[in-house]
Amino acid sequence: MPIISKYSNDQVETLVNELLNVLDKQSAGMELSLLAIGNLVTFLINERLPVAQRETIASSFARALQQSVRQERH
Repeated sequence: MPIISKYSNDQVETLVNELLNVLDKQSAGMELSLLAIGNLVTFLINERLPVAQRETIASSFARALQQSVRQERH
């Protein structure tokens, strides 16, 4: 069963493209890009979620990332 998002594909694609443009503008290679995005995710979780939800959200995020990488291979 597909996951239904409250965000449109256009909203997500626009934001992703803007983030990619910033990384390109900074000439950030793969390692620096992943480091910066990882730091951003950590910041968002730590600063915008209640302490009680942080570990659960981080685990869900990690699982979703791993699943999306596995799906890309097929």
